[in-house]
Parts: sequence; structure tokens; C-alpha cells
Amino acid sequence: MEIGNVITLIVSIITVINIILSAGVLFFERRDVGYTWAWLMVFFFIPILGFIIYIFLGRKLTKSNFYKLSAEERAFLQSAVDKQLFRFENDDKKESPLLKKYAELIRMNLKSSDALISHDNEILIFNDGHQKFDALFEDIKAAKKEINIQYYIIQPDSLGEKLRDELTKKAKEGIKVRLLYDEIGSKKLSTKFFKELRSAGGEVEVFFPSLLRPVNFRINNRNHRKLCIIDGEIAYIGGFNVGDEYLGVNKKFGYWRDTHLRIKGDAVNHIQGRFILDWNQAGKHQKETHGEFSFHTEKNYGISPVQVISSGPNSHTEHLKNMYIKLILSAKQSVCIQTPYFIPDTSFMDACKIALLSGVDLRIMIPCKPDHPFVYWATWASVGELLEYGAKILLYENGFLHAKTIVVDQEVASVGTMNIDSRSFRLNFEVNAIVYDEKIAKQLYDMFQEDSGISKELTPERYRERSIIIKLKEAVSRLLSPIL
Repeated sequence: MEIGNVITLIVSIITVINIILSAGVLFFERRDVGYTWAWLMVFFFIPILGFIIYIFLGRKLTKSNFYKLSAEERAFLQSAVDKQLFRFENDDKKESPLLKKYAELIRMNLKSSDALISHDNEILIFNDGHQKFDALFEDIKAAKKEINIQYYIIQPDSLGEKLRDELTKKAKEGIKVRLLYDEIGSKKLSTKFFKELRSAGGEVEVFFPSLLRPVNFRINNRNHRKLCIIDGEIAYIGGFNVGDEYLGVNKKFGYWRDTHLRIKGDAVNHIQGRFILDWNQAGKHQKETHGEFSFHTEKNYGISPVQVISSGPNSHTEHLKNMYIKLILSAKQSVCIQTPYFIPDTSFMDACKIALLSGVDLRIMIPCKPDHPFVYWATWASVGELLEYGAKILLYENGFLHAKTIVVDQEVASVGTMNIDSRSFRLNFEVNAIVYDEKIAKQLYDMFQEDSGISKELTPERYRERSIIIKLKEAVSRLLSPIL
């Protein structure tokens, strides 16, 4: 057989195999259309190898009872949800004017993600890494019963070592210590890093560990949550991971601007419940139940109502994205968003456009420097589209902006781990706290205003002046945005 015929035969075989594999993705997985087309483009330009990449990065997570809740546990949770739904639908006299105003949002979160609302919370806001970790270490040192910690990234640097050493001290004191981290996010950690903590009685688990360290078939479904719960009375939730860069000492990023909440009150039980589910899923130990693992207190710490909302690839609905969309569409005056990445899907973009056309002052603050080039230029493409509708786009210039916050009408706000991109919407495990308190919302709004003073506005004129190279980067990144 001539060499030309051999090459033709090989190309034909590869083409047929590629079509079959592509058809499997197109017809047998019910996915978002944009997501499907993005992967089909990868298959087209990288035959066969594209499918191998898909095996690692694109497969759906099996959703059937992912957290293995028993029928009794599900019934108990549903009963609590039903009670709160009945209260909001039939006895709203007990609720404050603000909660009545956002009753639709509260009901949606209850029905969609079983996000119970608590009313007695005290909240502190941190936007500086030194402040956040100083407070966290003080709370760890004061722990009397147990410490539960979960981070996407733990770096084996000075801050990571300090956290490990403080937890080891508490474990030696007989305090129950549990630590959960994501293997891909914390890829620099070695198995020896927590050896002394384990020897002292502390427990350490890894979320979706690799069978072989370089090979992880769940590399695309990561646990992006950052939670700390001390004695069931104090909880931390927000954007800070553990590493020296989060203290602003990394020369590449400079000052690290993030947002984290410290909560005392009944919302702590809901945050701890979130941790328990991830802990049970990750570990091979005896399953802990919420009732055995949490502390219930009669103390009233504050007056801030809070819902803790989770989302992930195990969810049938994109809970956090829908919460953001409902917030944006509820706005009458203003929406202030801080996010390191802004690559929303069509539904999110439409919500922003509707708000803008309705006269809402929509402001989006993003970093002025990239940590992931493709993601950065896809972000520029998205904000550039909203500029045409009157959005105000601010480029944060005092280091790197990593905060994940939204403030609506200076009345209600959300802080957590969700970025505004497809990865956070549907691929990662995320968690946010939404706070129905004008005082807290005003504090976050004031922080946004302060950050605006050290940001540069991306005007329509400036955006139109970008170079051909930047336009090309945006075009390519936008095509890949559903899978970034």
C-alpha cells in the first residue's frame, strides 16, 4: 500500500473515532450548549487527544446522593426547610421589613439549595490577610472542644506552617482537630507536611485525591470552599486561602485584597453542616452526623440574618449563580460586584443588561493584572460588552483583587468563594453567605467605595482603543470561556 493511501486511511480512522467520541458528548450528556460547543471545538482542533483531555477536565460528576445522606437525614432537613417556607409564606408578620422585601430570594434559596436562614448572627468583615489570620489564630488558640478547617489552597510556606503548628499544639492538648484540603489546589503539599499533626491525634483528609499523584480524573471538580469552625461557635467563610501570597508578600501580585467573614450565631451550625458533608465524603472514617458533630447554643450573638448557600457539580441547579441573578434583578438603585474573574454565561449577562437598562447603577471591580491570562482576557471581553449598556468597570490597581462579593442597594450582600465564571457556576464546590443586614451591606459598600479610589475606570473610549493583539486574545479566550 502506498504511503499516501496509508496516511489517508489513518486520517479516516482518526476522523471516525473522533466523530464517535464527539457524538457521545453531544448526545449522551445533557450539558449547557455553550459548554458542549466549546468541547466540540477542542475535539475538532485536537483529535483524539482532545477526548483524553476531556476525560480529565470535562466529565460530569455522578450526582445521585453524592453525599450519601440517609433517608432520615434527608427527611429531617426537608422538615426544617418546610417549616421556614411555611413561616415566610403564611406568617410573615414575624419578619423584618428587609426580610419581607427579599422574601422571594429567601424562598428561592430554601427551595433550591435547602439554605436555612438564621437570625441571631454577629459578623465581622476582614479585607486584609494579616487581620483575618491574626483573628483566626487567636480563635484557634482559645478553642476548647474542636477545630474544623477546610481550604482549597494550603501552601507549605511560613503561613501554612504556622497554621499546621497551631493545630498540632491544640491536638496535643486533646482538642479534636479536623483539616480538609483540596489536592489540586494544594498541589505543593507533600504527604509528610501534616505528619506531626496526625501523630498528635489530628485528622487530615484530602478532597478527591489522586490514585497516582500526577493523575487525577477529577482535576476539574475541585473543592473551592474556605471554611473554619471553632467550637461550633465561630465560623470563617470567604475568599482567603492559606499562603504567604494572601498576606501580600508575593512580588508578582503585591498586596492581596480579599474579603472574609467571621460569624458568631446560629449560621455557624449551617456552615459546620457544610463542612461535615465534605468531611464525610472525603474520608474513610466512621461517618459523623450533624447532630453529633455540631454544637447548639441558646446564645444570641447578634441580629444579622444569614443564609449559607452551597453549590457544586453534584447539584442539578446552579444555586449560587441563580442567587446572584435574583439579587441583580431585585436591585432598584445599585449593584456593586468584586470578582477576580468575570466570565458569566448568557443568563448572567442578560440579568446585568436588564438591570442596566432599568436604570440600576451596576459597578464591577476586577483586577488590573492577570493570574491566568486566558481567564483575564475572557474577563475583558465580558466587561467590554457590558460597557455598551452603561456598566461602570473598575480596574483595581493596589495589588491583586480576589474578593468575591456583591452588594445590592446597600441592603443585602453576599460574601464567599464563588467567582463569576463557568468553573464556579457548575464545576467547583462553592459556598457563600448572604447577609440581610443594612449595616453589614453598608460596610461592604463603603469598602467598595474605598477600593474605587485606588482603581482606574475602564471607559468605553479606553476599551475601544485596545490593540489588535488584545482583541485577538479576547476572541480566543471568549470561545474557550465555557471551559476555562
